[in-house]
Amino acid sequence: MPKLSVIIPCYYNEANIPITGPELIRNEQRFPPGVEFEYVLVDDGSRDGTWAALQGFQQQYPDRVTLVKLAGNVGSYNAIVAGIAHATGDCLAVITADLQDPPELLAEMYGYWERGLKLVLANRADREEGLVQSLVSNTFHYLMRRIALPGVPSGGFDMVFFDRQLRDQVVQMHERNSNVFYLLVWLGYPYVSIPYTRRKREVGRSRWTFSKKVKLFVDSLLSFSFFPVRMISVLGLGLGAVAVAYGLFLLVLRLLGENEPEGWTTLMLVLLFVSAFQMVALGIIGEYVWRGLDAARTRPLYVAEQVQPARPAAPSAPPVG
Repeated sequence: MPKLSVIIPCYYNEANIPITGPELIRNEQRFPPGVEFEYVLVDDGSRDGTWAALQGFQQQYPDRVTLVKLAGNVGSYNAIVAGIAHATGDCLAVITADLQDPPELLAEMYGYWERGLKLVLANRADREEGLVQSLVSNTFHYLMRRIALPGVPSGGFDMVFFDRQLRDQVVQMHERNSNVFYLLVWLGYPYVSIPYTRRKREVGRSRWTFSKKVKLFVDSLLSFSFFPVRMISVLGLGLGAVAVAYGLFLLVLRLLGENEPEGWTTLMLVLLFVSAFQMVALGIIGEYVWRGLDAARTRPLYVAEQVQPARPAAPSAPPVG
């Protein structure tokens, strides 16, 4: 029978695990009989009691829970890659540890996988969150659709279901400073998208800060689009055209014997604008150069301090006599 591996990145989720674990176990009833389950929970360098909570969950279900403890915090997407690398299932899914993404969708996604689809996405059609957070998230995904990956569903997605073939390809890539979810879409396999309403977080405080969101946007944009470099070229050509036009304007004034416009303030503004553009352009180019250097160093995406694999249940002893 097929085996499903569910990867769950955890970061300061001490209070969530006692709720999420049993919920995932209850959710198994929605699947067809005979499906084998594996839960790979990755502690992304938490400094609270997350690891102890994960160990407690594994003690309850030692035959299906694998734990990976990372030495330091490497970000949720690298933690997901660590979970994918340690998963052994025929199909895999990624879900958050705070139950904002409903586990009951996994059974429906599994059904699409059984029909032959190698990638299934659950996209956020709506969210039970504040206006500012929704606006930031929707803007992020709109820009990514416009300038990087036109095929991704609107609203974004944090829950994916994919075949082991995609798992092997993602692990082999060793992609750095990227977005593993967008990488799955980039592979090019046909997929189906299931809309859902993202729940409001009920337990604990989110560690997904604004700075992390900005980094994710930059990483995603630079990993899947040449738009920033092309934008530098277009703006440079535009500024050059403006300079040529202004030069021709001054030449005509001189030929006509007119006084050239005095504009020390204007000159300084133009100089500051061009200088600012040059610094921004150098910064964008520097981001690409740094990513090339980071990839050339071939450092690991994560360091696993401790791995506790699932322990299959011991077979019962045959009756005596």
